[in-house]
Amino acid sequence: MNHINRRNWLRTAGLSSGLIFLGGIDSIASEITTRKMVSGGPIQLNANENPYSPSTNIQKILTENFDMTCRYPFRVLSDLVMAIAKKEGVDKDHVVVTGGSTEGLKAAGLIYGMNGREIIAADPTFQALLRYAENFGAKVHRVPVNDQLDHDLDAMSAKINSKTGLVFICNPNNPTGTILDGNKLKDFCTTHDQKAMIFSDEAYFDFITEPDYPSMVELVKKGRNIIVSKTFSKAYGLAGLRVGYLIAKPEIARKLKSAVMANTNVLAIAAAQEALKDEEFYKFSVAKNMEAKNMIYKTLDELDLPFIRSHTNFVFFKSGRPISDLMDSMKKENVLIGRPFPPMYDWARISTGTMEEMQQFTTALKKVMT
Repeated sequence: MNHINRRNWLRTAGLSSGLIFLGGIDSIASEITTRKMVSGGPIQLNANENPYSPSTNIQKILTENFDMTCRYPFRVLSDLVMAIAKKEGVDKDHVVVTGGSTEGLKAAGLIYGMNGREIIAADPTFQALLRYAENFGAKVHRVPVNDQLDHDLDAMSAKINSKTGLVFICNPNNPTGTILDGNKLKDFCTTHDQKAMIFSDEAYFDFITEPDYPSMVELVKKGRNIIVSKTFSKAYGLAGLRVGYLIAKPEIARKLKSAVMANTNVLAIAAAQEALKDEEFYKFSVAKNMEAKNMIYKTLDELDLPFIRSHTNFVFFKSGRPISDLMDSMKKENVLIGRPFPPMYDWARISTGTMEEMQQFTTALKKVMT
C-alpha cells in the first residue's frame, strides 16, 4: 500500500457500511438523477462537486418556489437562519448566511486582512480568502504543510505576531484531504484566539470519517474568537445555487455581515431548508462518496502511486509528473482533473464522481500512466 496511513482505516470501512445500511441507500438510488453531461464532453472531476443532482424533494421545492423569485430574499431568510441555528446548536445571532461559503471566506479576508494586517495559512490550501485579502493589502504567510501533508500548527504558531489579523485553517484541507487531530486543533484555537481571529473552514466536514470529530462550532459556543464556515455545495449537492454560512459569536457575526455583498437567493434559501430535512439524500451522498474514493484508492494502489486517504470528496495523489502535462493527457481521454496546487506541481487532485465516471477515470489514468 502506498497511501500515507494516519488513522485506523478499518473504522472507515465500517462507517461507510453503516451509512449505507442506515440510509437505505440502495432503495433510494433509483430516485437520484445523476447530473447531465454535454454530449461528447469530458467528465468533470476537477471541482469537488457532488456528482448527483439534488433529490426529488428539493427539485419539487425549487419548482414550488419559482414564483417567489420576483421577491427579495431577505423576506424569507429568517427561516433558514433559524434552521441552521438549530442544526448547529447556537442562537440565530451567531449565523451569517452567504452566497456559498466562498463569500463568507472573502468577507473574513477583507475584514481581518485590510490595512496591511497579516494572515497565516497552510500551503497548499484553499486560496479564496487569502487571495481576496491580498487584493486589499493583506500580507499572507503561507506555511508549508508537514511531511504528512497536514497543517504544521507549530510553524503557524511561530508566525503569529502583533500584526496578525487572522489564522486560516481549512480542515479537512483542500487539496490534501487531511484533517488535524481534533484535540490539537482545539488547543491551537484556544491558545491563540486572543491574539488573532481563527477561521476554521469546514466545507468538507460532512465527509470526515473519524468518529466524534469535533467542529470548532464547539468553541464558538464558548465565546471564543473563532469563525466557522460551512456549505451546502458538497454533501447537499447545491453548488450551483450558492448557499453557505458562517458561525461566530454575535459581535463577530455582525461585523462579517457588514462585508457580505452578494448574499444568496430565494431558491437557494428554499433548497437549503429542505436539504437540512432530507436525511436520505445526505446519507446517500456521503456513502456514494466513500464508494467512489475506495475505487480511486484501488486504482492508485494498482498503479503504485502514493496518495492520501481523504476526509473529503476528492483524493490527492503523487503522479510524479508535472500536473499540467497530466491534466492535458487526461483531458484527451475525456476526463478533467484538478488544477495545479503550488508548490506541489507533481501531485493531482481527483474529485469523486459517479461509479461510471470513476470507471472512466480508472481506464484513462491507467492508459496515461503506463
